[in-house]
Amino acid sequence: MEKPSSRRWSSGGHKEKLPLRGGLETEVRAPHAHAHAAGQHHEAGRGRYRRNCARAALVFCLLTLPAGVLLLQRWRTSSSPEWLFDVELPKEEEDDDQDIKDDVFDDISPSAQIEYDRLLGGLLIEGFDERSCRSRYQFARYHKSERIPSPYLIERLRRQEALQKKCGPGTKAYSSAAEQLRSSQSINSTTDCNYVFLIIHAGLGNRMLEVTSAFLYALLTDRVLLVDRYKEIGDIFCEPFPGTSWLIPSDFPLSYDEFTMSSPESYGNMLQNNVIGGNMYRSLAGVKPPYVYLHLDGNYGFHDKLFYCEDDQQFLKGVPWLIIRTDMYFVPSLFLIPSYQEELSKLFPEKDTVFHHLARYLFHPTNDIWYSVTKYYRAYLAKADKIVGIQIRIYEHKGILQRNGPFPHILEQILSCSQKEKLLPEIGGTDEAATAAGKNRTIAVLATSLSSWYGDEIRKRYSQHQTVDGTTVKVYQPSHEEYQKSRNRKHNMKALAEIYLLSMTDVLITSGFSTFGYAAQGLAGLTPWIMYRSRNHAVPNPVCGRAMSIEPCFHQAPFYDCKAKRDTDLGKVVPYVRHCEDVSWGLKIVNETQL
Repeated sequence: MEKPSSRRWSSGGHKEKLPLRGGLETEVRAPHAHAHAAGQHHEAGRGRYRRNCARAALVFCLLTLPAGVLLLQRWRTSSSPEWLFDVELPKEEEDDDQDIKDDVFDDISPSAQIEYDRLLGGLLIEGFDERSCRSRYQFARYHKSERIPSPYLIERLRRQEALQKKCGPGTKAYSSAAEQLRSSQSINSTTDCNYVFLIIHAGLGNRMLEVTSAFLYALLTDRVLLVDRYKEIGDIFCEPFPGTSWLIPSDFPLSYDEFTMSSPESYGNMLQNNVIGGNMYRSLAGVKPPYVYLHLDGNYGFHDKLFYCEDDQQFLKGVPWLIIRTDMYFVPSLFLIPSYQEELSKLFPEKDTVFHHLARYLFHPTNDIWYSVTKYYRAYLAKADKIVGIQIRIYEHKGILQRNGPFPHILEQILSCSQKEKLLPEIGGTDEAATAAGKNRTIAVLATSLSSWYGDEIRKRYSQHQTVDGTTVKVYQPSHEEYQKSRNRKHNMKALAEIYLLSMTDVLITSGFSTFGYAAQGLAGLTPWIMYRSRNHAVPNPVCGRAMSIEPCFHQAPFYDCKAKRDTDLGKVVPYVRHCEDVSWGLKIVNETQL
C-alpha cells in the first residue's frame, strides 16, 4: 500500500533504554585509566613508584565503587518525599515516617487489629523493589476489600505480564513492530506481538478510567498495552508490569498527538471513505493496514462507534497497532460484544468488579504521593470510629466558565443527603440528650472539592452545634485548588492523593457525573451514595440515591444495535448492563444478583 500524503511521521531517533519506576537501573562505568609516560629525564625508581601508586588507587576505586553505587541507590530511594498539601501536620506526626522507612516490615498497619493481604488476593506478585514504589504493597493496609479476584483473572494477568515483557520497549519484537510502522507497509501475516497504544489526555479521573478500559481491551485481544509517556503518567504512577515499561518510547515513529476525529487514519473515516469494507483491505484476503487510529472520545461519530460491533472487532484482530484516543470508561460496551462475553464472565464472575480489580492492579502512586496520603490518613483520619468521604464536584456555569461556588443549595444537598441516609448525625440535640445517648463516637469527614467553602461550612455546622446523639464530627479537607488544572503536575499529584484518601473511607458520598468519584469508589470497592445534579440552582428531589454497583458509568455509550443495524436501548439487552443513575443515557455494569 502506498503511504498516504496525509500520514505524519516523526523522524527516526536513537534507541533508548527506559528507566523502570518499579526498580532502579544503574549503569556503572569503570573510570578510564590515563597512562602518563614517564619522561626520559625522570628517575626509573620514581616512575615505578608512581605507577604502583596509580595501580593501587585504581584497584581501591574499583573495590569501593559497588558500595558507592549501593549508597547512591539508597539515597535516591530514601530521599525525603514532598508534602503535597497546604495544611500543616500535627507535631506528633511530623517525624512519623512509618510507611517510608526502609526497616518497616509489612506486618505494621495503622491498626493492630487490621490484617491485610499485600498481594491483593493474587492480583500482584512479589519481586518489585518496595522502596522505589511503596504504595504497591502497602495499599492493602488502609482498606480491606471484600471482593476476591477470580483465579482465571489472576492467571490471565500473569500471561499478560509475560507478553508485556516479551514484546515491550527495548525488545527485538518491539523494534521490529516499530520498524513496520516506519515502513508504512500493509500486513499480510500474523505476529505474536500486537499493540494497543493509548493517547492520554483529559483530567486525572478520566485518565484512570481510560487506562483501565484500554488494559481490559488488551487482555481480551492479547495485545501489549503502551501508554503516552508525555502526560505525567510516569510521574504519578509506578510501572505496573515487572521487568518492562508501559511507556511508549520517545522515538515512536508516529506523530500521534496530531490525530483527531477528522484524521484519515481513523477507523471511522476509513469506513466512511470505503478504505475498509469496500475497495481495499477487506477485498484483499489477509491484508491489513499497519495501524488504525480509533477515535473513541466523547465527540466521536457514528462510524467511530462501529468499533463496538462484532464484525469490526474481527477485522481489527489482524491490525498490529491500534492507537486509541478516549476520555471514557468504555468497558460496558465490551460486555455487549458477543465474542468477548464468555471470556469476561470467566474473568469477572462478579461482573461489577472490573474497575476495582484492574485499577488496584494497574495504579500505584509514586512515593511523594503515597507519603502525603499515608501521613494525612494517620494524622487526621486513622483514629476516628468512622470515616465518611464526601466528594464534591460542582457543575454550575456562568456563561462558558465553570464556577465552584459558593452555592448554598449544594451545601444543603450535601447535608440533607448525609443526614437522611444516616451517614452523619443530625444537628440540634441538647447536652442532656447527647449524654443519655452515650455514644461518644468520633466521625472524621474527608471532604474533597476545588472550593474550600463547602468543607468550611460543614465544619462550622458541627463545631457550633451539638449532634443529637453526642457524636463528635470533625471535618478535614486536604486541598482546595479553586480550578481544575489538568496539565499541572502538582495539581494532578494532589488529585491522585485525594482519590486514594477517599478510597480509604468507610462510606462514600459522590457527585453524579464525576469521574473523580468513580475512581475513588472503584478503588475502594464501596457502593456510594450519589448526589444528583441540581437544576436551576435548586436542591434536587431526591437529593441522592444509592448506586447500583461500584462500577463507573460510560457517559457516551453508543445506542446502535450492530446485528439489527438500527438504534436501540442497549441498557435492556443483557441484565448486567444498565443505564446509570446519574447519567440516564449512559451505561454501567451491575451484578445480576443486585437487580
